[in-house]
Order: sequence, then structure tokens, then C-alpha cells
Amino acid sequence: MAIPNPCLVSLPRYPSFQRIPTLYSATLRDDRYFANLPILSLIDQCSETKQLNQIHAQMLRTALFFDPFSASRLLAAAALSSFSSLDYALKVFDQIPHPNLYSWNTLIRAYASSSNPHQSLLIFLRMLHQSADFPDKFTFPFLIKAASELEDLFTGKVFHGMVIKVSLGSDVFILNSLIHFYAKCGELGLGYRVFVNMPRRDVVSWNSMITAFVQGGCPEEALQLFWEMEMKNVKPNHITMLGVLSACAKKLDLEFGRWVQSYIERKRIGENLILRNAMLDMYTKCGSVEDAKRLFDNMPEKDVVSWTTMLVGYAKIGNYDAARGIFDALPNQDIAAWNALISAYEQCGKPKEALKLFHELQLSKTAKPDEVTLVSTLSACAQLGAMDLGGWIHVYIKKQGMKLNCHLTTSIIDMYCKCGDLQKAIVVFHSVERKDVFVWSAMIAGLAMHGHGKDAIHMFLKMQEAKIKPNAVTFTNILCACSHAGLVEEGRTFFNSMELVYGVLPGVNHYACMVDILGRAGLLEEALELIEKMPMAPAASVWGALLGACTIHENVELAERACSCLLELEPRNHGAYVLLSNIYAKAGKWDRVSRLRKLMRDVGLKKEPGCSSIEVDGIVHEFLVGDNTHSSSKKIYAKLDEIAARLEIIGYVPNKSHLLQLVEEDDVKEQALLLHSEKLAIAFGLISTGQSQPIRIVKNLRVCGDCHSVAKLVSKLYDREILLRDRYRFHHFREGHCSCMDYW
Repeated sequence: MAIPNPCLVSLPRYPSFQRIPTLYSATLRDDRYFANLPILSLIDQCSETKQLNQIHAQMLRTALFFDPFSASRLLAAAALSSFSSLDYALKVFDQIPHPNLYSWNTLIRAYASSSNPHQSLLIFLRMLHQSADFPDKFTFPFLIKAASELEDLFTGKVFHGMVIKVSLGSDVFILNSLIHFYAKCGELGLGYRVFVNMPRRDVVSWNSMITAFVQGGCPEEALQLFWEMEMKNVKPNHITMLGVLSACAKKLDLEFGRWVQSYIERKRIGENLILRNAMLDMYTKCGSVEDAKRLFDNMPEKDVVSWTTMLVGYAKIGNYDAARGIFDALPNQDIAAWNALISAYEQCGKPKEALKLFHELQLSKTAKPDEVTLVSTLSACAQLGAMDLGGWIHVYIKKQGMKLNCHLTTSIIDMYCKCGDLQKAIVVFHSVERKDVFVWSAMIAGLAMHGHGKDAIHMFLKMQEAKIKPNAVTFTNILCACSHAGLVEEGRTFFNSMELVYGVLPGVNHYACMVDILGRAGLLEEALELIEKMPMAPAASVWGALLGACTIHENVELAERACSCLLELEPRNHGAYVLLSNIYAKAGKWDRVSRLRKLMRDVGLKKEPGCSSIEVDGIVHEFLVGDNTHSSSKKIYAKLDEIAARLEIIGYVPNKSHLLQLVEEDDVKEQALLLHSEKLAIAFGLISTGQSQPIRIVKNLRVCGDCHSVAKLVSKLYDREILLRDRYRFHHFREGHCSCMDYW
């Protein structure tokens, strides 16, 4: 038996419209005259737009819709409810003959919180032209929120001026909104000025400023403000403590973090799940998984954030078994859990494990990869040079109809660049309409690592034309481009214009890049002078850049000074010992080499072994020096012998100065050079890939001079293109030449 569909909403009926008072006369006397009508109370009971449509139709039939108050009730449900539709809300609004101020504020508020906050500003302009009402204390917080979302400093300042002009400059809600706005626009100083000049502050004011300091990278100031709050006897709430815990995490201040936990317990500040998760996050970021585990075990309630925080904490300290154990114990392995472990592996330098887990996710079918999954997996592909999988992910994104936002675009460009296919990266870059500063910066970085310094500078100029303001990352990348291409004057110009022209204060990384530019060009004294004039203490990266330059130009005396300063900052930096050892070896100072290596053994340091990887048919193959563990070892070594024989015929003589250990016999020296990991990878590439395919190799260290020479000759002898990415840049070998022009 068929059952008729029940009515969506039981609507009241008015037998005679004449019984309802005249709408406009009633509204003029009392804006809420119809507030108690049954039909309006039904608006709050709606759970879907279809029901709201029915009420809307009934209100139109009875002319109730033309009462501004009644219409505003319908509009609020259409714009702000859990089932809201801004398109529908705008249609409702446009039908209201005389919207009241509440209706204007409702629509402005809805758009300010939407994905299109700019529309909020357009509605406001309409209001100024069409409404007799002037914006009030409820209008401005929504407008300021829209400006915050857009990070539109100029517009926000205009609203600030209007607030003062209409005598709302002491309204605490508006001022709290302004603090958040200025912080969002990166103007912490202006936000703090608003805070300091407030005639009255509530706990939200303090929370807004503490959060602003934390998110603006000023955790010390955030904690200082918390102490000031305590001294003024302002009672903190759980939002305050979230900011304080975040400040502790950024400062890596474990002791104060422990005090904060005891303070929360002592003051009984709403210990909800979000606050406990923030404590977990603080402990793991401060490196105390023990404290985190204690808290985790005693938590009465846990969600996926709790589990994934512990998972990431274990991964950060290198306890991957425990991290995997947490993952396997998860009650619900949703995509957030998969993302946490994949991201943890990728960020901790375990790209192979990240890709293995991604394959596991695909096979499990318990969750579907999302944007976060793909960004982490693309980054792992970039680290390994796994372009087959990276390309597959790019195709997957297209097939799934996923919109290429700036995060994904940046990751795809980075992956193609680091896997050696610069042209595909350029195609992706030009295919997207919206490019933020990170997309431009990634493309500049790609051009830089491939040695296209002038193209990188051209891209920077195009970025200017597109009105995209460069940030600190952009300048790091453009300075690297100048370094790899030997563009010393251009590098000086960019470095000197950072603060003066672009308002970007040079940081330690920028000084390290500039030292690298000068050092590679042989201007070692100028590089040292720049270090001595730095406005901040030189970091390890700065001394490392100078030490690397000394290696290139074999300046033993300056290398010893740079190494000494570097080891003062990072006593367990094995790279510093190795670089100085290499300089001694090149200079034939074998006694000093022996002393250094003995010192490394005494302090328990080991040289990072050279490792080269090559992807063939989607599988990444890794080779160490003298590696014979590969299943194709016999074929690889046979190919190496063939290469050596062909090189000897054309008169190639191995450069034994690149053998950084004391070996007496010449034939042993040649054999040792032949077994370098990049040569093994090249031999494997020759026997495993087609003639038309480029051989793509990733080396974890700087390629040695002899391997560089061999790669050039092999590219000519075998008519093959070889792309070798070392720790610092790409080398494109073709027809006996390298893209670096022997400047690396």
C-alpha cells in the first residue's frame, strides 16, 4: 500500500488574510509586532532548505514576508543555519523591499565567514548606498573579519577609521576584532597598540593578543602577556591556556609547559579534550614523549587528534616502531591517521617508508587519499626522485577532479623540479590561474636548482608584474639561483634590496646564501667580512657555506677557522669534520686527515655514506660505495668494466685527487674511484632503461669531480641524457657537457 509523503512542515493557515493587522502600520509602531506568530516559530524547527522554501512561500502568500522583522528571521535561517545556502540567502535578501539593519548585518556576517569574504564588502557598499541605517557596533566586527580573511590591510584600516569617526572606538568587541585583523595582516605592532590603548579589556582581548603573538612567532611576548594578565587578576579561560601551551611548544620550554599543566589542574580551567590535546602537542614538540604518554594514558576521552599527536611524537624522536604501534592501535584509521604517519615519515627524512605507507593506504581501501595525503606523498617522491609515482599522483588528481589549489600546485612543481623534469614543472606552473607567493617561489627554486639563474631572475620580475609580494623564502630561492649560476653582482643587488625595496629583513639563511655566492666565486675575504658584519650571530649554515667554499678553493687556513666556529655551534656536525678532512686530503696533509678521523671515532661520529638512487619502472634502487648487494650486481660491474675500457680508449685518466683517503697503489686508486655510488647508478641506468629515456639519479652528497667528469663522457659515448641531482643542485649531462658549466 502506497503511503503519501508527509508534509515537510505543518504550516498554520489563515482563513482570512483580512484578520491580520495592516503590515506596514504594525511594523512602524512595533518592529517585532509579528514575533509571536506560529509561522515564525517554525523557522527555528527547519532542518533543510526545502522546509525553509515552504515557509518562504507561505510568508509571500500572506504578505508576512514584507514585514522587515519577519523577513530578517527567514534570512538569518537561510544564511546562518547549519543547512545555510548563501545563494538562496542572497535571493531572499534581494526580495526584501526594505531590509532592516539586522538583515544587512546578517548577510555581511554570513559572507565574512564564507569562502568569498570579498562579497561581504560589496554588500556593505550596497548598504551605504541603499539603506537609511548606518552601520552599528554589530556591523564593524563582521566587516573587520572579512578584511582579516582577505588580509587586506588597507581596507581594514579604513574600517578602523570609520569606527573612530562614528564614536565606536571604545567598543570592546570591535577592538578585539581589530587586534585579530592586524595580527592576521602581519602587523603585530599595530595590533598591540590597539590592545594597549583599549579603555576596557575582557578575557577575549587578552586571548586575542596572546594568540596573535604566538601565531606571529613571538612566543616570549605571549608568555609575558600571560604573566601580566595574572598580575591584573584577569581570570584566564581554556582559550588563554591554548595560546600559552602553543607558546611553550614554540619556545620548546618543557619546564614551563609542565608548570602550565599543573596550573590548569590547580585552577580547574575547563580541562576539555581540546586543551588536553594541546598539552599532548606541547609535550611532543618539546621532545618529552614520556610526559605525553603519561597524559595520554590518563585521558578519559581520546579522539583522532590525541592518537595522531602521540604517533607524530614518537616519529619525531625516531621511534618508528612505537609510532606504527600507535597507528595500528587506532580505533578508527581514518585519513587523518594515515596522513599523520605518512607526513611524519616524510618530514623525518624517511621518504621510502612514507611511500610504502601510501601504497598500503591504496591497498587497504579504508580511507581515500585527500589533499594532505597527496602533498606529503609528493614531497616524499621529490626527496627520492620517484617521478613515476609523482606523475601518477598528478594524473590521479586530474582524474579525481580535484581542484589544483596553491598547496597542491606548489607540491607538484617541487616534485617535478626535484625529479629532474623542469619542463613539466613549467607546464604545471603556467596551467594554473591562481598563483600565490609559494607557487612562484617553488618555480624560482626549481629554476635555481637546475642552474637556470637568469631564467629564475626573469621569473622573479614576472612575479613583480603579477603584484605578488616576495617573502623570505622567495629571496632564499633567488639568492640560491645566483649562487648556482655564478651571478655575483645580481646576488648582491637582490640581497641589498631586500629590506630597502621589499621590506623583507635579511635572515640567517639569506646571509648564508650570500656567503655561498661570494665564496663560490672565490671572494673568500669578502665573504668573511660579511659574516663579521652580520647583525645577528652567524648560525651553523653560515659557517658551513664558508667551509664549503674553502673546499672548492682549497683554502686550508680559512677552512680551519670556519670549521672551528661551526663545531662550536654544532659539536656533532659530522659534515664539518668531513669537509675539513677533504680539504686536508686534497692538500696531501694525510697526518691531519688521520687526526680528524680519529677524533670523529673518539666522539662517536660517522661520515654519512654516499648513496645514489635511481627509479626504474616505479621502483627506487639504491647504491652505496662498492655496493654488491643488488640482484643485478654482476651485470652492473660488467657494465662498469665496459665503461672503464671505453673511457681508457678515448684517453680518460681518473682524477685521483678526488680520492679522499690515503691509497698508495695507482690501480687501487682507480678501482676505488670506479666504485663510487653514482657510477654504479649510471651503469645500472644504462642496462635498465631504454635508449631514449633519461637516466635520473639522486645523490645524497655533493657529486665528486671525477664522477662529474665520467658522467659527461658517458653521456657522449653512449648518447644518453643523464640527470644527476646532488645535495645542492641538478647536473644535466648531454653530449659531453654539463648544465652547470663545471661551476658547482
